[in-house]
Amino acid sequence: MSLQQPLRRRGPVGLGVLGVLLVIFCLLLAGVAVLLLLSDDDQSASEDEVSIIYGLTLNPSGFDPHIHISNELGIPFFSVYDTLVYRHPQTMEFVPGLAERWEMSADGLSWTFFLRHNVIFHDGEPFNAQAVAANLDRIVNPDTRSGKAKSLLGPYTGHSVSDDYTITINLSEPYAPLLDGLSQVYLSIASPKALAEYTNNTYQWHQVGTGPYKLAEVVPGERIILRRNPDYAWGPVFYGDVTGRSLDVIEFRFYTDAATRSLALESGEIQIVGELLPTDTEVLLGNPAIDLHPTAIAGLPQQLFFNTQRLADPTLRQALIYATNRTAIADAVFRGQSPVAHGPLTSVTPYYDAAVEQMYPYDPNYARDVLASLGYTDTDNDGILENNGEPLTLTMVFANWNQLADVAQLIQSQWQEVGIDLELIQVPDFPTLVERKNAGEFDLIGLYDFAVDASVLNRYYMTGGASNWSGFSDAEVDAWLAEATRQSDETTRAMLYSSVQQRIMEEAVVLPIREYVNLTGSTAKLDGVIFTAQGWWPLLRNFQLEP
Repeated sequence: MSLQQPLRRRGPVGLGVLGVLLVIFCLLLAGVAVLLLLSDDDQSASEDEVSIIYGLTLNPSGFDPHIHISNELGIPFFSVYDTLVYRHPQTMEFVPGLAERWEMSADGLSWTFFLRHNVIFHDGEPFNAQAVAANLDRIVNPDTRSGKAKSLLGPYTGHSVSDDYTITINLSEPYAPLLDGLSQVYLSIASPKALAEYTNNTYQWHQVGTGPYKLAEVVPGERIILRRNPDYAWGPVFYGDVTGRSLDVIEFRFYTDAATRSLALESGEIQIVGELLPTDTEVLLGNPAIDLHPTAIAGLPQQLFFNTQRLADPTLRQALIYATNRTAIADAVFRGQSPVAHGPLTSVTPYYDAAVEQMYPYDPNYARDVLASLGYTDTDNDGILENNGEPLTLTMVFANWNQLADVAQLIQSQWQEVGIDLELIQVPDFPTLVERKNAGEFDLIGLYDFAVDASVLNRYYMTGGASNWSGFSDAEVDAWLAEATRQSDETTRAMLYSSVQQRIMEEAVVLPIREYVNLTGSTAKLDGVIFTAQGWWPLLRNFQLEP
């Protein structure tokens, strides 16, 4: 079933140190033992097995979905696990996973899940309600230090197990995004036996789920190998029937340098890789041996948050948006591969309000007029506007993810034309970006996120939100966002999120740039290349390789 179509290292030693040597020898043996735990044998595919090599674009700090937050970890591990529910990649509707069905209580404070029977973990342990309970307990345990999974449970207070195949999740208040959280890889259901056998640090190298692929080998920083689970017979409806040559072995290797990805793909070194450079896709489109699979990503667009504490006047922030030619940026940097962003959500995100598209057309003359009305003039004719002798000099802080350095340079040039001096500060990594944010040393800062449910806005725009880097605070927006997570009625949620999006743009809290599109390339011999509703994680169960 195809849901999407591609674009086409001794010397003599005395007896006095013999004991030391024995200790070293034992330590070496222990090291070998650890290595063997990670890689019992070479798990590469044999000649008669169907296999591919999948290029990963990031080597995350860790791969445990209950602990770590990277989207990249989901590329291999979404297929090692199943989740209680899924979102259908096409309709975005929730469909059964490890739960056959579910019910929400009348007051919205509990969700009861009726689980599938006859599901087996890769280690032979049976799946049941006790397994789900063990996973929930691990995720919310402070010792686990969950980076994302715990937050996806919202106002979770605990669970109750009615029988082997019925479990209820309890909440302190209604939480409409719960199903969306349960559909994500971060809330995958792992084997309780494996979780008990390994520590929170070591489990990531020995993950055990119920999914269509088993984790066969991990060589940290080098490769991850999955092998098909021959007993898998309980997948979601969109997996369908694979009648062709399904994949026996999938090997993942790391291609963190974006410039090497298309070369590895064209040479046949790898068969599929994501996050191709827009300039590469222009060449690959002319190669009949390569298929391109552009996938729009839901959530927040590539954007820059204004520091509303330093740029307190919303009129000034509005002028800065008018002075930004986002269409020119999208064309020059992303070669038309990504749509222009207009608001705090991408257009493929549920509850997106298209009305924001009519706001802030590029108009540098209007931007100049607005700045003049605020008292900014070029009194010394140096091309930079001043107000009471203070030049209009701003600071933009960013990390160079997804060509943001190129974006920043274009904005710098565009703003210079209207008399704004923009200083660009590129940081090497996310921790340094956070340091800059915490110090408040910025006027604009780059940050984005991906999510299907619009409740992702709560994190970024609620007063005191975990990622409210703009310092924005609006009592009405707080109320709207809080109510939207409590409401199960779709119409009401849409109305509330519409009000939020419009208020955010009216107050010019963020400068949207472009919507994310994951540009994945694959050999034309690879069929069934589709991704989850989240856009990043491939449905490996559907992949088929032609001879």
